Amino acid sequence: MTITADHIRATLTAYVDEFPEDKADLALPLSLLDSGAELSSRKEFRGHATAGAVLVNEHKHVLFIHHVALDKWLTPGGHLEPEDATLSGAALRELTEEAGIPAGAVTLAGNGPVHIDVHPIPENPAKGEPDHFHVDFRFVFRTAGSELVTLQEEEVSGYTWRPVGSIADDRLRARVEALTA
Repeated sequence: MTITADHIRATLTAYVDEFPEDKADLALPLSLLDSGAELSSRKEFRGHATAGAVLVNEHKHVLFIHHVALDKWLTPGGHLEPEDATLSGAALRELTEEAGIPAGAVTLAGNGPVHIDVHPIPENPAKGEPDHFHVDFRFVFRTAGSELVTLQEEEVSGYTWRPVGSIADDRLRARVEALTA
């Protein structure tokens, strides 16, 4: 079951209700939804939704993976798939795919995304993709199983657990700290 525009809109609305200071940053996805764009499709090159997982362990450390294609340390996440029913489910799927952590070893912290980041993605001629925007719905998950990581080596070449305070984005860091205090 594909994630619907109604689900994305409801998630955005609930998020803006909780974090009204972020509303201006979400003008692009809100206007795209109003125009009838299908944000769940990665072929919507004005902007499309992605889902990310911020996994926090019992020591208040966050899982970072080394993304091969981007050569960057990131939290797990990626594009939505047709079988995804919810944004949080897509984030959990990405976490299990990229880090191999069993879904049963984590719990969702909070009721919705802790952060929604809209950021540009450069053109990728090899994939036939023009420059576009990702609307990244970031969810916080908790685990007591730091040793459970088994990497998907096609996309990920390493992992590390870093203190929550090492999250670079100020807003995301503050919200993860508040949620896991």
